[in-house]
Order: sequence, then C-alpha cells, then structure tokens
Amino acid sequence: MGFIDRMKGNLFHLLSKSGRLGSIYYFLFSGAFDREYMGVMNGIIRYQRELQSDSQSYYLLRRNTHRLEKGLLMKPRRNIFALDYISETVDCYERAIKSHSSNPDNIGELRWAHDVLTVYFEVTGSHPIIDEARCKFNSLRKLQPPCEDGVLYVPYKRNLSSPAPVNYEQLLELARRRRSVRWYLPKAVPRELIDKAIEVASLSPSACNRQPFVFRVFDDPEMVQKVASIPGGTSGYQQNIPVIIVVVGRLRAFANERDRHLIYIDGSLAAMSLMFALETLGLSSCGINWPDLKTKEKQMASLIGLEPDERVIMLISVGYPDPEGLVAFSQKKELDLIRKYN
Repeated sequence: MGFIDRMKGNLFHLLSKSGRLGSIYYFLFSGAFDREYMGVMNGIIRYQRELQSDSQSYYLLRRNTHRLEKGLLMKPRRNIFALDYISETVDCYERAIKSHSSNPDNIGELRWAHDVLTVYFEVTGSHPIIDEARCKFNSLRKLQPPCEDGVLYVPYKRNLSSPAPVNYEQLLELARRRRSVRWYLPKAVPRELIDKAIEVASLSPSACNRQPFVFRVFDDPEMVQKVASIPGGTSGYQQNIPVIIVVVGRLRAFANERDRHLIYIDGSLAAMSLMFALETLGLSSCGINWPDLKTKEKQMASLIGLEPDERVIMLISVGYPDPEGLVAFSQKKELDLIRKYN
C-alpha cells in the first residue's frame, strides 16, 4: 500500500466516525456519490409528477394495494385498518381508472387494485374515513373494465396438497448447471424465449410489489456490440454475444431517499430468476458487473436513452452455449463461511 493510500485510509478512519464529516469530505473532495444524489432527486420529482399524470404504472397504487393485501391476510384480521392511506389509495385508483383508455396495458394492475379494494370495503367496519372512501370507490366501480374469467386478484390460500413441481435436488442441479457462459454459438435467440424468461423474472419478490425495474433487451448485432463494449468486464468476448440485456432500476418508484437501494435488491432478485429461467430454455447467460463510473454511466445513458432517475443495475449476456467453450470453475464459499444462526 502506497503513501497516498495510507493517508486516505487514515483520513477515512477519522471521518467515518461522523456522518456529517463524511458528507463534508464527499462534498469538497469527491463526487463519487453525485450521480446517486441526482438519481434519487430526479426519482422523487418523477414520482410526484406521475401521481398527477396519465402514467402507465402507478407505483403508489401498487404499493398501497399490496399494503391492503397484507392487512387482509393478517391473523387475526382487524375490523378497521389502513386509515392513514385508504383515501389516498382510492384517489390514486380514480386517476388510474379514468386514464385507462389512454393506457390500456395496465388492465391487470387496475383489476388487482379493484378486486383488493372491493374485498377491503366488504370486510372492514364503519369509520368516517373508510365510509367516505367506500362511497367514492363504489361510484368508480362502473368504470372498471369487465372481467370475464371470474378470477379474483385477492389474497388466497395456496394449494399445498401436492408436492412442489421442482424438488430440492432438481433445483440444486439447476443451480450447479447454471454457469457464467461467455462463449455462444452464432445462432439467433428467439424473442419468445427471452419473453418467457422475463415472465418468470416478473414473479420475483419486490418491496411492496412495486417492481422498480425494466429489462432493456438488445438483439440487433450492431447495437449489441455497442452496449457490450461499455462495461469493463466484456473485453475479449463481447464480439461473441448474441443478446445483451441491461437491467435498469427506476428510482421514480419511491417517494423517499430511504428506499434508494431497493432498485438494486429487487432488480437483482429478478435477474437471478431470469438466468435460471434461461437455463431451462436451453440458453446460457453471464451476469456482467456494472461499476459506478461517471464516464460509463454517461455512455450508457446516451446510447440507450436512460432518463435521469434510471440507473443501470447490471447487464446480462444471453445465447446458446458453445459446447466447446470453457466456463470458470468458480469455487463457492463453504456453507460455514456464509451462514450463521442467531
């Protein structure tokens, strides 16, 4: 370790004792967190704007609908709950249902909110706040598009009478089979297979079911090469990639700074499900690290048109594996090194 590194380490040791001192250091001497600050602020601005717009996805409505679901499934369930946000939820539903004609793709989201609100008002008792919201919701129900299949999008009991469709040994074998593959056959990947894998990824858990991410898929050869050339970890094999996916987090899903890391948590959960799904479809993948570097982020934002609140979480290369290509052994840590009870 050189002199400069030792001095920096000593300085950090001193400043780490106080959040204020640390903030002063990054304000005066380093802009390493500037893009995170800007992303969070632009996300909050976008969040507030979308509450008043004909947005395709209402993150507040998704969050509050999920909160209502958690109240409905509680044991024992309270007769009165959600007083602090039920009026807000109905107001958000009103905006969404009245703008549905301009955004028909959000029908599933609206149906979910409608069904959960219907059950909520059926099971809750009388209270001035609930009664007012109930009256308003009932006046809006005629605007909800009709449902033909009779399925209710509300909390339900899972069918546990039969075993899980995949047992532990099969899942373990799938996890062992999935490797980071960098060598692919020169063969086009059907988009329907990518969509199938993304459908599995969409079932991954996310905080309050907000799903604050999108998968930007590139399969045009010229565009693939441009995207794949930006991260540093693709040198030497980027010319071999048939499809590349950029997992993008949207900070517009959150109203507060406290939630700024959820795009990385939720996006990564979905990315892992995506890679498992690809493996079952005969495709292989490689997760590509995305460093927090200003030049790289500017390049990617300019190339694929990222908005100010959108941040890259990771990239994933996809293709049919070359049977002659090697994969890294990548010995994993022993169980005792990554697990500790209580």
